[in-house]
Amino acid sequence: MKIERLIGIIAILQQKKKVTAPFLAEVFEVSRRTINRDIEDICRAGIPIVTAQGNNGGISLMEGFSLDTTVFTRQELTAVFTGLKTLDSVSHAASAERIVRKFGGNPAAVSSGGMAIDLSSFYKKDLADKIERIHAAIEERRCISFHYYYDKGESDKFVEPYLVVFRWSDWYVYGFCRERQDFRMYKLLRLWELNISEEKYEVREMPAAEERFGTHMTDDYIVTAVYDASVKYRLVEEYGPGSFTVTGDGQLYAEWGFTGPERAEEWFLGFGDKVTVTGPPEMAERMKTVLERAWRKYGGT
Repeated sequence: MKIERLIGIIAILQQKKKVTAPFLAEVFEVSRRTINRDIEDICRAGIPIVTAQGNNGGISLMEGFSLDTTVFTRQELTAVFTGLKTLDSVSHAASAERIVRKFGGNPAAVSSGGMAIDLSSFYKKDLADKIERIHAAIEERRCISFHYYYDKGESDKFVEPYLVVFRWSDWYVYGFCRERQDFRMYKLLRLWELNISEEKYEVREMPAAEERFGTHMTDDYIVTAVYDASVKYRLVEEYGPGSFTVTGDGQLYAEWGFTGPERAEEWFLGFGDKVTVTGPPEMAERMKTVLERAWRKYGGT
């Protein structure tokens, strides 16, 4: 990944003082052209780098400039390492140990602080491949196409990718949909037949950070329900111990927002006969209809 490469270049310049572009290209297994672009990006970040031609030429940090690599405390480096190990769980290429070494640290000595986070899923192989291919498309500014499944059916999409996002316990690609002429979020587990197009795109101005995701998956569909006390652990797990009230007969009353009736339906069906939806009326009727259809499928009359 590019950020890993940039950090590695800076660390090497700190240690070796002067190196050549071919040397960096070999270390990071990329082209000299890519290294030249990386050097430009590092300079734009405010780290002064000098390049010189000739026999004694090479790439070095500006004389008198020293990057204080001790700005990372052990605790901070441990946090970085934990985060990288987390990303490694959905990546084919383990990056955590390489980056810690490039910072001059010992991966064995930098523990994960008693934390182990695995973001992978049953679909890890497919998920890792999608994430890495989309990352490559983003770095090269290439459009992607894929077949997408959603509640209204399925369709082919052609998208300019900008971000890979982990949100709402799932992975998404955030990009500009050519068909809709707007930014959209697409869940990776619903996205198949992914292809990277030869067509490149000009970078568009993305919505403000607070608008990028919330407007695509709001939780303003409010539903009230009463749960059996036996499923309290699930309510605590999902929303916390203060998210419901205990009624006089020992049941649990909750009022929560969902992204829509479809998501609410999925949630309530997972409780079987341990929940009763009380409002709004159309949601209660929806659950009744779904359960009646299920009853008939199993031979009910």
